[in-house]
Parts: sequence; C-alpha cells; structure tokens
Amino acid sequence: MKEGPNLEFKEKITNTFLKTVSAYSNYTGGKIIFGIDDNGVVKGIDDCKKACLSIENKINDNISPVPDYSLVINSDSTITLKVEQGVHKPYLYKSKAYKRHDTATVEVDSQELNRLILEGIHITYDACKSEKQNLEFQTLERYLKAVLNIEEFNIDTLKTLNLYTDGEGYNNAAAILADTNDFPGIDIARFGETISIILKREIIRNVSVLEAYERAVNFYRDYFTYELIDGLIRKTVKKIPEEAFREALANALIHRLWDINAQVRISVFDDRIEIVSPGGLPSGITETDYLRGNLSILRNPILGNVFFRLNLVEIFGTGILRIKESYKGSVRQPGFEITDTAIKVILPVFEDTLNLSEDERAVYGVLNKVTAKSISEIEPETKFSRSKVKDILKILADKDIVRIEGNGRGTKYRLQ
Repeated sequence: MKEGPNLEFKEKITNTFLKTVSAYSNYTGGKIIFGIDDNGVVKGIDDCKKACLSIENKINDNISPVPDYSLVINSDSTITLKVEQGVHKPYLYKSKAYKRHDTATVEVDSQELNRLILEGIHITYDACKSEKQNLEFQTLERYLKAVLNIEEFNIDTLKTLNLYTDGEGYNNAAAILADTNDFPGIDIARFGETISIILKREIIRNVSVLEAYERAVNFYRDYFTYELIDGLIRKTVKKIPEEAFREALANALIHRLWDINAQVRISVFDDRIEIVSPGGLPSGITETDYLRGNLSILRNPILGNVFFRLNLVEIFGTGILRIKESYKGSVRQPGFEITDTAIKVILPVFEDTLNLSEDERAVYGVLNKVTAKSISEIEPETKFSRSKVKDILKILADKDIVRIEGNGRGTKYRLQ
C-alpha cells in the first residue's frame, strides 16, 4: 500500500491533514490513515479514541461547510479517516479550497474555485449568463432546418433548446453556438515524418462550435478518405473510421472546459489522429467509468443536448464504446490518455489485412510510424516478457513491417 491521489499517510495528527480533507470533499473523496509515516511504515497512534475525538474537532471547527466523513480504529493502532465527495462545494479550510495533485495537496486557483462554486449550487458553466447578448445563429438555424426540418427559427426555438430565458437572456451555451464569439476553437496540424515538420495547419476560432466541428470533419476527409474503383463500383474508403473521428471530436467539444483559453488540438499523422480536449474528466466520473462507458456525466449539458438533437453525438454514455466498436477487427485499436488537465483520444489507421499472429498483433499495435520506441517502452504496454517482445520485433522486422534503428542499448523500433 502506498500513497496516491486518494490515499494519504499521516504519522501524527497535525492541522496539515485538513487541507487534504478539503481536497477530498471538493473532488473524488479519499482516505487519510493516521499512524503511518511517508514510507508506509506503521507507527501507530497512542490512545486512538482520544485521537479520533481530536480529528473530529479539528474537522468540525476548521472545514466549512462540515464534510461527510467517518473514522475507524484499526487493529494495528492506526486510524482511517474516510472523506466523501461533498455536494455543497466548495469545502474551505482557512477560506481556501484545495485539490489533490498526485500525492500532494495544493490550493486551487481562482478559476477552479469558481467552478467549485458553480458545482456547489448545481449550475454548469454553459448555463451561466453570457457576457455578450448581441448574438446571431445562422449556422445553428441551418443545422436545425436540415436535421430537424423546423420551418421557423426564432426566439422560442432558442428557449426550447435552453439557450435563452426572459430573465437572463442568452447563456454561455448560446454564445458558444453563436456565429461569432470569443471562445477558443480547434487547432489542427498535419505533421510529416516528425513533429518538427508541419505540412498544413488550420486554426478554427471565433466561429460557431458547429462550424468548427464541420470544418474539422472536412479536414479529416481530405486526408483519411479516398475513392477506390472495384470493377464498375466506386467505393469510398476511410482509413480511420469516420464514426470514431466524429464521436471523439464531438465529445472533445461538449465535454471540454470552456472557461480556459485553450484550443481543442487535433494532430494528424500518416498513421493516426490525436484529439486532445482541455480539461480532465468531469467531477464524479472515474477513468474506469469513462473507458467502460458505465457512466455519462455532461460537463456542458445544454451544449451536449443541442449536439444530441442534431444527431452529432450520443450522450448516453456510449461514445467510447462506439469508438471501440468502429475498430472491431482492426490490428490497431484506439487509445485513451487521461490526465487532470486533458483527455487525449488516439485514432490509428484501421488495419485488418496483415497476416499476423495474435502475439504479433499485440506488439504491432503499440508501434507507430512517427515515434521510434525502445523495448523498455514497448514491453509495459504488452503482457509479454522482454525477451518475447524482442523475438516478436525480430519477426516483424523480417516481414518488413517494422524498421530497426540504432544498435545495442540505443536500439529502437517503428513501423515501416
């Protein structure tokens, strides 16, 4: 057992643990075990009953509002404090809110504090009143008429979509959908053999999020679809499943944090597309929930509802499953990288024609054309031993599928 984002050890009971109580209450909850030092060595607590009373008093007197917590005295004379994620955020210690960053507890900045305040009063950012009220919606109107066949677009239409109220006017979701706005957009770059070579770049900003979505899809089609003539039949071949790209892009837009000045970034390589959305997972959803599609929590529910009505996204928690399903039968599978500040979706070129064994397919799926990897980098992403990975890489090299670069300890591998 070792410390992590949701577990902290405290050898003694001092007020420093109260910062972590604030962090756990504001976010995902967690445990603090008293009587264990930073190295995980059990030291124990003298008079555990008295210590529990001290912990209770410190929390009740210093954290506002008082969070939901419980205390358990363990058989090794340690005390486990379990703190639940609260619903009345922010939970403050000395008028400051805290969050966990790996194994450390840090104070949140003013922007993050504002998010906690909105969450505590159950208001999402896209529901807040827009600073700009002089908005036009020609792009939204075009989509609604094309998809939903509405005959007339007016203020009542916007009210139905929860974009406008008589008391507040337009909200942030409306501003994001408006024809012109000040919100960040999408930065698309197509790279050559290395990330130092940019072949084409398009920054889409100050337009409706719907137009940004549309232009990004067109960029994708320019490089990952082509016409194939089979006899008398002309077929459109999609090197990367369009359904996967559309789903990943739409999710990046409706789940992102819109109150930070960062673009959704799309990196286009010969063998894959990477889509990075600013902001980690919404509060209340774990990485496991996200990857399994067990739970759907919308960070921007009004914006998400508009995308759903326009058939641009499925909002019932199946987005990741739909992306994975579109790669059924492919040697290479989509990847997902999640941090506190961003979510990256990696969509490789669909490949199902290689005559590879199951083990060869597993190693092949770890490699790409742009970044050469060492065996030490490849092995952890497989279930094989180092020697087996080395043998499989030699087989792939003999089939002219993998290129070997360097020698000795500096040997690296990449796809041909």
